[in-house]
Amino acid sequence: MTASEQRFVVVTTTHESEERARALASAVVRERLAACAQVYPVRSVYWWEGEVQDAEEWRIDLKTRAELADRLGEFVAERHSYETPEVIAVPVVAGSPGYLDWVATETAP
Repeated sequence: MTASEQRFVVVTTTHESEERARALASAVVRERLAACAQVYPVRSVYWWEGEVQDAEEWRIDLKTRAELADRLGEFVAERHSYETPEVIAVPVVAGSPGYLDWVATETAP
């Protein structure tokens, strides 16, 4: 199946430390639940337990096939230290065919 015949998503989560974020990213890619993970620092401002929080976090963007999004989300949630981790999937509406073919190949069963 070519890239044009499949759907892709970017699944995003955050972690409190670079070390944990990189470990999770590596585990996801090793399990072939994502072809690629990007880890980078972000500043998050959010409500938590009745107060506005302002924290440095590490964002992880995971490129994968849409059909793996639920499994990937479960994998992340099971290994996450947060009580309510962010795990969201955003559809890829377009992309270079070669890159998307690579994502499909690297996440194939």
